[in-house]
Amino acid sequence: MKKLITLALTIVMVFSLAACGAGGEGGDAASPISVISREDGSGTRSAFVELMGVMVDDVDNTTVNAEISQSTSVVVTTVAGNENAIGYISMGAMSDEVKAVKVDGVEATTDNVKAGNYAVSRPFVVATNDQLTELAADFIDYIMSADGQAIIAEEGYITIDDAAAAYEVKDGLEGKIVLAGSTSVAPVMQVIADSYKALYEGVEIEIQQTGSGAGITSTIEKACDIGMSSRALKDEEVAQGLTETTIAMDGIAVIVNNNNAIEDLTSEQIRQIFTGEVTDWAALQ
Repeated sequence: MKKLITLALTIVMVFSLAACGAGGEGGDAASPISVISREDGSGTRSAFVELMGVMVDDVDNTTVNAEISQSTSVVVTTVAGNENAIGYISMGAMSDEVKAVKVDGVEATTDNVKAGNYAVSRPFVVATNDQLTELAADFIDYIMSADGQAIIAEEGYITIDDAAAAYEVKDGLEGKIVLAGSTSVAPVMQVIADSYKALYEGVEIEIQQTGSGAGITSTIEKACDIGMSSRALKDEEVAQGLTETTIAMDGIAVIVNNNNAIEDLTSEQIRQIFTGEVTDWAALQ
């Protein structure tokens, strides 16, 4: 009798473990969706919620159950480690750790953003105030030159001016430039800054990854020379004396775990996921 009871318990445990294993794969009927969003003030979040209809009448309706990440890299790591997760990042920050789904049947590619076919795209901008230094102004000229735009293309972003003139090196430029803002813009800005500093031994460039909103505020308060933003400036920010220069375009990739079976989502499905109207993957199949 004891052997029969032990055998029965073993069978029950085996089936229970099998059931748990089946429910763990992303996109499975038993899998709740883990929503990963960026923090308030993130330019990526501002652009995403507006483009996907999550924001209505200036109200961000991101579900209160969303897990909030403070940077692009954290979103990638979180989604890569959770088979039921979905998030969004700069298209230029895509890696093999996660999978970008199609949006309305369109892949997140540079060509599709340039053609206007991909629904989730936004500008990368730099903001300056009325105390722009000669050195900071020249650095922006470098970004917009053929040299700077080539770096933007090499890093996977979309150039603004494919016919830009080559940069002309100046004599005697030196000093320090402080940039603050978007964690999405910062990686490509660092590459551009390193290239620029190679031309001028006496130039120092400090890049602070504080988020778009914080970077814009720092520029208004003149705590930095240049603000980095992954969204366009708002009217009230321009009214406070800021000037905007678009340096590149970028797509926002909607990402899921590599083990998730989902390959394509509509804009409406994405809206429903991030507002909490749809909470499990089964509803999307």
